[in-house]
Amino acid sequence: MTLQQMEYVMAVHRFGHFAKAADYCNVTQPTLSSMIQKLEDELGVKIFDRRKQPIRPTPAGKIIIDRAWGVLVRARRLKEVAQEQKQSLTGTFHLGVLPTIAPYLIPRFLPQLMSDYPDIDLRVTELKTEEMQRALRRNDIDAGILAMVEGLDNFDCHHLFYEKFYAYVAKDNDLFDHTAIRTADLTGEYLWLLDEGHCFREQLVKFCQLKAAANSKKTYHLGSIETFMRIVESGKGVTFIPELATYQLSEGQQQLVRPFAHPIPTRDIVLMTSRNFIRNSLRELIVGKIRQSVPTEMLELRETQRTV
Repeated sequence: MTLQQMEYVMAVHRFGHFAKAADYCNVTQPTLSSMIQKLEDELGVKIFDRRKQPIRPTPAGKIIIDRAWGVLVRARRLKEVAQEQKQSLTGTFHLGVLPTIAPYLIPRFLPQLMSDYPDIDLRVTELKTEEMQRALRRNDIDAGILAMVEGLDNFDCHHLFYEKFYAYVAKDNDLFDHTAIRTADLTGEYLWLLDEGHCFREQLVKFCQLKAAANSKKTYHLGSIETFMRIVESGKGVTFIPELATYQLSEGQQQLVRPFAHPIPTRDIVLMTSRNFIRNSLRELIVGKIRQSVPTEMLELRETQRTV
């Protein structure tokens, strides 16, 4: 019985699929299957019911998975203690990032971090806020990058930067002629909003008092800021984008960006870890690299801004 076998078991449990688990563990499917089979033979029970799709654990398998998870957590903490004592900047680090942050922030710091510290295996997963909290509690990730919201008191949150919201307006929309957008200007007609569960959406709805817009038949809910931007560029409606997204826009796209009138809605972006997080040296490195990668004006909150 080895820790590696337990890792394989947890991967199959997480993905419900042997091939996906093997890809995640960076081994071939026959290797992963063989190692799990050996563990089952040693224990004398079947951990997974392979007849079902997605694959599910047997009753005995559920107990084994629960115990294996506890063993892996303790083993990981032991390694982390040793690495932190050496102030080691090596090993695997699992980072969760909001989908409304990842496309605009990750390219800014990850390539340089990988170049400067090739021994750090940083693995990024896009997660919503609630998913990120669950992943931290289960030790599926080491840290998460998200917007500060209520209900994070049980975690340690390290401030990274402040990010303003912007409106993105089609040329034939009445708001296109406005130099700044007031919340009273926003109606329920063709406002392109993210699905519920995205804090980006919830913060805007709350700040802009968009209750009527959220219930409008002409308010559409999808899952991608980029999708909404393409719709606006095609000439229909209004959506909202984070500040870092504006730095990736072409000259033509910049013409569709409109700031909010004062006070400007702003989100506080933080790095969140569990209270018993150990690898402080690595956390400080990542926090520092992220802060270095964003424009300096985003590091402090201005009088004209209001956090949401």
